[in-house]
Amino acid sequence: MSAKSEALPGRAARSSRDGAHRRRDFLHIATAAVGAVGIGAVAWPFIDAMNPSSDVLALSSIEVDLGGIEVGQRVTVKWRGKPVFVVHRTEKEIAEAEAVDLAALRDPQSDAERVQRNEWLVVVGVCTHLGCIPLGQKDGYPRGDWGGWLCPCHFSYYDTSGRVRKGPAPRNLEVPQYVFLDDTLVKIG
Repeated sequence: MSAKSEALPGRAARSSRDGAHRRRDFLHIATAAVGAVGIGAVAWPFIDAMNPSSDVLALSSIEVDLGGIEVGQRVTVKWRGKPVFVVHRTEKEIAEAEAVDLAALRDPQSDAERVQRNEWLVVVGVCTHLGCIPLGQKDGYPRGDWGGWLCPCHFSYYDTSGRVRKGPAPRNLEVPQYVFLDDTLVKIG
């Protein structure tokens, strides 16, 4: 036999082995891909179950109609399980809040930093000391020395801008994220 004819059978054997390797590699890759898709298909419902449900998402923001709230009136709405105080402040309350010396405050914030429109104050109605709900939203309830709110648990006093003025509360009443959608509608959250 010539050298040429001897090389042909070996080359054919080598190419059939290479073909088998390529087919085997393809089968390994295809099996791994199908396995990955299967794992993803099984895992997705579990991962998706960790997302908040639609009723929870619906509570993440609320819209409050301000049209029926008279000047001087205070309204409480519920947002994320907490009371939110919406106050249509009088000119006197606005003037008192703006005239405060910031150096005298425990948690110094100007009134302008706490409101978007002077006549409307929106604060979370939870005392920053131990989480009690301050009094002062209803007529006849004590409002403390500064005309805002009084926490009955440990006597923290808040002014007409929701800033802590006296007592153990370390911070002002929280101002939630909110935006005015128009003149009579505010979206909280």
